Amino acid sequence: MKNVVAIGLIALMMTSCATVFGGKITAHQKTKPAAVEEQREIRVGALIADLLLFWPGIIVDFATGAIYRPKN
Repeated sequence: MKNVVAIGLIALMMTSCATVFGGKITAHQKTKPAAVEEQREIRVGALIADLLLFWPGIIVDFATGAIYRPKN
């Protein structure tokens, strides 16, 4: 039982919130805006969750673009 709990905690810590729970990543989220374009908005809830749960997950979220809100 202890092994199952330990594996579950490790798996939880190795994830990033926006990548796992944010849904499909759009082209708008992946593409870096040009200097004259409007900057992308960050998902504040996912950022806070990454900071509280496992801060290296922020790196994954920014690398995949999942931390940014999709354009509606």
